Amino acid sequence: MAYCLPLLFSLESPLPVATTIGATDTALVAQLQQGSEAAFRTLVERYQHRVYSTAFSLLRSAEEAEDVAQEVFVEVYQTVAKFRNETALSTWLYRLATSRALQHRRRASAKKRFAYFTSLLGFHNQVLHEPPDHAHPLALLEGAQQLHLLLDYIGRLPSQQQVAFTLRHEQDLNYDEIAAVLGTTVSAVESLLFRARQTLRRHLSASHRHV
Repeated sequence: MAYCLPLLFSLESPLPVATTIGATDTALVAQLQQGSEAAFRTLVERYQHRVYSTAFSLLRSAEEAEDVAQEVFVEVYQTVAKFRNETALSTWLYRLATSRALQHRRRASAKKRFAYFTSLLGFHNQVLHEPPDHAHPLALLEGAQQLHLLLDYIGRLPSQQQVAFTLRHEQDLNYDEIAAVLGTTVSAVESLLFRARQTLRRHLSASHRHV
C-alpha cells in the first residue's frame, strides 16, 4: 500500500491533474511557483513515499514520520517561490526530510524514539501485530528481535553517518546524490559510509559472540 498524505488536501472539486502528472520536475516547480494546486498534488503523489520512508528510516516511528512528511510538503508549498533549481527537486526534498527528521529526533527522548518498535514486541519477543504495509523495508527482516537489534545499532550511529547510510542502503541513492543532499563531497560520503559499516559490523559481531 502506498503511503498518502490525506490531510494536505481538502479540495471541493477535482483538479486537472492530467496536465501535471507527466511534467518534468523543472516544469512542476514552475507550475508550483505559479500557485498550481494540481502541481502540488502531483508533487505529493510523486515524492510522498520517498519522503515518508526517509523520515521513517531515521525516526523508526510511523507517527513521527507522518508528521515529518506533512511538514516537508507544507514547507515546500510555502517556500517553493524561493527555489531556483540550483539542485534537483529530489535533492531538496531529501534534504528537507533528513533535516526535519533529525530535528524531531533531537527533541524526542530515547523512549519515544523506540516506542513504535517496542510495541511490536511482547513477552518472549513474539510479534504482537504486523507492521503496516508501508513500513520500512527493514521491517521485512525475519524476527522482531533481530529487527530491533539492527535498528538500535543504526540509531546509535552519528547523525551524518546515519543519514548517509539511510540514503545509500535504504533509499538507494548514489554517492553523488547523497553528497548533494548532505552538501558535501563524494569522498566525504565514502568516508561516512565506510565508518558506518565498520561500526555496524563491530556491533553485530559483538552481539553474536554474546548469543
